[in-house]
Amino acid sequence: MQTQECVRLGSYRDQERNDELIGVLTAISIVSKRLARRLTALEHSRTHTKEGGRAYDTGQSRPVGQ
Repeated sequence: MQTQECVRLGSYRDQERNDELIGVLTAISIVSKRLARRLTALEHSRTHTKEGGRAYDTGQSRPVGQ
């Protein structure tokens, strides 16, 4: 009788660990994806600046004739 209870309890603990692990891995995945997007945007802005463009747009319009 005790061994059956231990098996059930062990199974429940394993499920809790699996759920926690799934949560941690999902969080790592989300953070990695955000970081990759930011790095890609940074690289793009640096490339754009080297080509003569502006890295940061101030939202102001250009003077007429330019």
